[in-house]
Amino acid sequence: MTKGLSKSSMVVSLPKITANDVAARAGVSQSAVSRVFTPGASVSDHTKEKVLKVAMEMGYRPNSLARAMVSGKSRMIGLVVAYLQNQFYPEAIEKLSNAFQEKGYHLLVFMTSKTEGDISHVVEEILDYQVDGIIAASVAMSSDLLQRCAAAGVPVVSFNRSQDDESLSSVTSENYAGGCKIAEFLMQTGHERIAYIAGWEGASTQRDREAGFVETLEKAGQSLWCRGVGNFVMDDAKQATRAMFHNGLDDAPDAIFVANDHMAFAVMDTLRSELGVKVPEQVSVVGYDDVPAASWAAYDLTTVRQPTNRMVAATLDILLEQIESENLPTARGQQVKIDGPLIIRGSTRQKHHKGCRT
Repeated sequence: MTKGLSKSSMVVSLPKITANDVAARAGVSQSAVSRVFTPGASVSDHTKEKVLKVAMEMGYRPNSLARAMVSGKSRMIGLVVAYLQNQFYPEAIEKLSNAFQEKGYHLLVFMTSKTEGDISHVVEEILDYQVDGIIAASVAMSSDLLQRCAAAGVPVVSFNRSQDDESLSSVTSENYAGGCKIAEFLMQTGHERIAYIAGWEGASTQRDREAGFVETLEKAGQSLWCRGVGNFVMDDAKQATRAMFHNGLDDAPDAIFVANDHMAFAVMDTLRSELGVKVPEQVSVVGYDDVPAASWAAYDLTTVRQPTNRMVAATLDILLEQIESENLPTARGQQVKIDGPLIIRGSTRQKHHKGCRT
């Protein structure tokens, strides 16, 4: 025995179990073992059951990194997201993760800010992980950055954001149409002093929702009563609400469309708890997204539902099509916009409602 070491402190290094070891004990070929642990590979149920049983008994786990080096595919998807405070994104990321996992892929989540320098740094870091594709959620990608990804053979899909660059594939809801629906609903229910609280003005979702909302009002001969900016941040939305009601109810809006549910909750809390304004009796509030809390009794928020399941499915289809294609498309991406319904709840007055297109 080595001096100074007790029997209990000695570490015995066991030989690493390989696919060949599993194959020998299971009585199958090494390639059969490989197919069992390769998502989507063809293998009989009998062989799969036998190999998995032996692998568990022997403590065998496949080496994903080694397989990636041989195949050139890591089966990893990098997801870039700027913030998770908005309930829409944690739910969407969970659905994205589950959908890709069913196809044998896994998400690596990277946090960034909205600034281009930070996004570029994070994307460069993601590429170092040899990911097979990138999903950009709540962030914009510059043309230079997209070209860098294309040069590395890594396709990119923008989720819940769109850009003018036609080479970038994107999946969003029909944000312009959603803004139109809200304007129509508020006018049809007799509201006359209609306001808007914007999100971050660099986001396509904010731009399109406001454009549909304001243009629909103007076509009906009704102008926006007032406008605030919430930047998709709860504290900013609260401040915008205070400013709108600074001069009392007589000069305040009787309806507010807030660019997303996350801010709409802050608006409702400020109106009720801080300003003593009744919702919806004195002011109606409408959001956008239909996150789970929108249906809670405390908010009961009228909102446009983003069709998350369909957006996730479209993102998966576009990205996997490019990953598994021999020739990565570079000239023009796919721009998918999916319509979502207006969900009418108790945060809005509904008298004089003549019907609403959903």
